[in-house]
Amino acid sequence: MDSFSGILSGFSVALQPSHLLLALTGAALGTAVGVLPGIGPALAISLLLPFTYKLVDPVGAFILFGGIYYGTMYGGSTTSILINTPGESASVVTTLDGYKMARKGRAGAALATSAIGSFFAGTIATFLLMILAQPLVEFALKFGPSEYFALIVLSLCTVTAIGGGHPFKAAFSTLLGLALGAVGIENTSGQLRFTFGAPALIDGIGVVVAAIGLFAISEVLFGLGNLRRQTASRLMETGSIWMTREEWRRSALPWLRGSGVGFLVGALPGAGATIASFMAYAVEKKVSSHPEEFGKGAIEGVAGPEAANNASAGGALVPLLTLGIPGSATAAVMLAALQGYGINTGPLLLEKHPELVWGLIASLYIGNLMLLVLNLPLVGLWVKLLKIPEALLYPMILAFSTLGVYSLSRSVFDLYLLFGIGVLGFMLRRYGYPLAPIVLGLVLGPMLETEFRRALIGSRGNWWVLVNRPMAAAILALALLMVLSPVIGRFLRSWRHQRSSRKVVRPT
Repeated sequence: MDSFSGILSGFSVALQPSHLLLALTGAALGTAVGVLPGIGPALAISLLLPFTYKLVDPVGAFILFGGIYYGTMYGGSTTSILINTPGESASVVTTLDGYKMARKGRAGAALATSAIGSFFAGTIATFLLMILAQPLVEFALKFGPSEYFALIVLSLCTVTAIGGGHPFKAAFSTLLGLALGAVGIENTSGQLRFTFGAPALIDGIGVVVAAIGLFAISEVLFGLGNLRRQTASRLMETGSIWMTREEWRRSALPWLRGSGVGFLVGALPGAGATIASFMAYAVEKKVSSHPEEFGKGAIEGVAGPEAANNASAGGALVPLLTLGIPGSATAAVMLAALQGYGINTGPLLLEKHPELVWGLIASLYIGNLMLLVLNLPLVGLWVKLLKIPEALLYPMILAFSTLGVYSLSRSVFDLYLLFGIGVLGFMLRRYGYPLAPIVLGLVLGPMLETEFRRALIGSRGNWWVLVNRPMAAAILALALLMVLSPVIGRFLRSWRHQRSSRKVVRPT
């Protein structure tokens, strides 16, 4: 009952007029930030930190930050669905089926399931944050390097689920992503790798740069190559902006499953929304009765990941508010904001500053509702973007992507990298290689290596440490099962076919 009494006091804080205005401002600003490629919530909050220190109190600042955090997760799906340009790395998975739905005239349904799923997942995540924070943190504290290594291996094995029916091509793409993730300073030893003397590569290849290059630039090149063959705009038919009854039915369970996956993964420090969305996509494809539709416009491929990335935002606040450990890059910036206000983080945060913690949680409920009210009426407006002819749309995508990447670090080298990766993505698309596993490998590669080294250092080089803990062994076994599932499936189908062919029809 302490949680419910705390949330009531939190609503008394969040419902103050000034705090309601800050929540609305954060929701609107977060949606705009999510739509712009390359500008994620961490960057937006970082830019606002100097102003919030002078203009608002800590409670108001964190209500504003919470609105931006959730709002970015809403807005990131818009460009992924409409122009195949992920607003941030967590929205990469949405491009797989969301853009295909837009191509088929179902952009409105894709945007609607994204908005409603985000609201549903955000509400569930906030409720779970309220009542399950402490137990989940105690569970996460049991994870050592071996468990994190196993979890990352499991995430990489999801390439069998997002490989579009070509596991070997998907495995190649994942290995390419791991190779790109090895560029720059090695986290443990500090050794430079594959920089070829370029100082701009010391920090590695940015995930946002790679994602925009692989999806947006390659889409422009691919579209321009086919432009003369098109007699009419392939995106002219926008269809209804409302979801059909069948689409509601097919979205309901993915929203629920994505919320659970996203919150649990988000509560693990360092896991993040990108892993959560990839895992949710893999789960949906595994449980679907029509997995062949994934990658071709399955609404479950939008509903599950979009719910997961929103729920992961709530999950990432669990270790931040209870242990002072950031669960994502955005949570790390919020931790820096707490320290900037002179607030000590850790288990005593709730005891010493209950108005901040409960006010933030209550404001997430309010901001989530504001986001739904803001985004659903805009679905029709966003869908009208599809009526823009490709001859005008492609230059807009190029300008949008270039400005977004340049705004990250103001580096011309990043622009060269952007277009180089775009050409690589175009070539891979030309020969049927999936692009999403490259981003997954790029994100998880450095994390995989770090946890692997930590585990071996702690065990003095004993490799048995990777499987001698029950949780790590169970996760690795699940990963092995996922890798072997296509082979097992083919074997079972072959066995059933042979068995049926051997049946002899007895004469009557």
